[in-house]
Amino acid sequence: MKDSVKVTINDKEVEVPREYTILNAAVEAGIKIPTLCHLDLHDLKMVNRTASCRVCMVEVEKRPNLAPACATPVNDGMVIRTDTLRAITSRRMAVELLLSNHPTDCLICPRNLRCELQALAQELNIREINYSGEMNEFHIDSSSQAVVKHQNKCILCRRCETACNEVQTCGILSALNRGFETIVGPAFNLPMKETSCTYCGQCVAVCPTAALTEVNHVPKVWEALNDPEKYVVVQTAPAIRVALGELFGMEAGTIVTGKLAAALRRLGFDQVFDTDFGADVTIVEEAKELIHRMETGGRLPMLTSCCPAWVSFIEHQFPDLVDVPSTCKSPHIMTGTIIKTYFAEKNKIDPNKITVVSIMPCVAKKAEAARTELSIDDHNNVDIVITTRELGDMLKEAGIDFDKLPDEDYDHPLGESTGASVIFGTTGGVIEAAIRTVYEWTTGDELEEVEFHALRGIDGLREAVVPINGEEIKIGIAHGLGNARQLLEEIRSGKSKYHAIEIMACPGGCIGGGGQPYHYGNDEIVKKRQQAIYQEDRRKKIRKSHLNEEVLKLYENYLGEPYGELAHKLLHTSFEAKERI
Repeated sequence: MKDSVKVTINDKEVEVPREYTILNAAVEAGIKIPTLCHLDLHDLKMVNRTASCRVCMVEVEKRPNLAPACATPVNDGMVIRTDTLRAITSRRMAVELLLSNHPTDCLICPRNLRCELQALAQELNIREINYSGEMNEFHIDSSSQAVVKHQNKCILCRRCETACNEVQTCGILSALNRGFETIVGPAFNLPMKETSCTYCGQCVAVCPTAALTEVNHVPKVWEALNDPEKYVVVQTAPAIRVALGELFGMEAGTIVTGKLAAALRRLGFDQVFDTDFGADVTIVEEAKELIHRMETGGRLPMLTSCCPAWVSFIEHQFPDLVDVPSTCKSPHIMTGTIIKTYFAEKNKIDPNKITVVSIMPCVAKKAEAARTELSIDDHNNVDIVITTRELGDMLKEAGIDFDKLPDEDYDHPLGESTGASVIFGTTGGVIEAAIRTVYEWTTGDELEEVEFHALRGIDGLREAVVPINGEEIKIGIAHGLGNARQLLEEIRSGKSKYHAIEIMACPGGCIGGGGQPYHYGNDEIVKKRQQAIYQEDRRKKIRKSHLNEEVLKLYENYLGEPYGELAHKLLHTSFEAKERI
């Protein structure tokens, strides 16, 4: 192996790359070293090696002190022991000290049985805490509409700080104070609602305990379902169908579309619709807008606007560029609008009695649904948003044996969708869906090969050139807000070469959203979800949004021309420059 070293771990010799840490080498040797603060999502470029928890301590020959395996580089000839009494005792002590300053309300904690600290305590066979003393007492910050910060449950692993500052470059979270008073929070420990937080939820996704969680909206859903005066409609985002099964013991990437529809019907929803329908409508509007901008000398590049965390990011961090994104509302907001207008009129239902529930892979959608500029006549288009995890909790609470449910279809007509709408769930999917439509509308020719492989992948920044009508359409793609920042800086400086750019806030796109089942640092899970998204696309009879028959009827019978007056009133919005805090 080129540029490698040989190390011995627990009497087993392995040859590994020189840049490896002891922890990396142990994984290569098939030896498990317990960790807590460590996180290494290699393919998604999210790495936390603060070595703050001191759980992964090991003995290294000829060194007097124990070494943190996650942050100690290997050297040629290094001899390591992970299983000595000294190392094991050190790990137990580290965990016991964390537990001594940690709430013991595990039975009612949002992360019960999904908590990495709890799992580690069980793994290390800790049955009592040998340390006692003063415990921190901080207030719970539930000021925002999306994220709850429970500082008492923070173990100072700094994963959230890494996600916020290094991956997302939002700069909201950092260490404050010193010693026993140390916390991780916004500057001056401001309430979350008073910061420039995008609510992307990546801090929630990587937090090992319940120090950061989504705002729980499950009680609101139960209340609506049990209110005889309410007509409760549910819609599900594309990424839900390739992740929900994980909460019921299914392999990552298992497609559960039919079971999802069946489960929601058993919960008692009056209509079970698919956000994919709204995604098809979004493409019709977005493709028309892109063509209009290119033909009339409009603002280019045009940026996608489906991701609310990304929209919040540009409003706070790049307020001078708020005219760049598409004015399209996001698919679930469009679907909610259509439910409370077209569907309500068609079925003679008072829209004031309709409650729209969105099931999203995203924490930011909770805050998005409350944005006044997305309402119609002072009424929210979407009333309640719950995450994939919250839906899983509801199904378990209702005693629904999810994996044994028969497959069922979504309700007509807002349950009809195409393969183009499904791929919205992964990075590159929105722009690929748009190009399928732009190509046919611009050329008048049928696009026989609908898969644009140049737009696919997991790299944080990608680009492709799509020839249309003799012109090379340049496409940029970014997922993760840190990568988005690079493209925005190019636009700001006038150096951008693209016609259109897709941006998703979460690494991997919606499949890696802050409301999805926890991946526990395994980026293979995110990649399997992506593969399933493309598989679902291939299973669809129709794979182009503008050929969705029910979408065509929507325009013919109600909206009129795509990107027309009524469509603009109902399906488009504007963005607002905001102060960065």
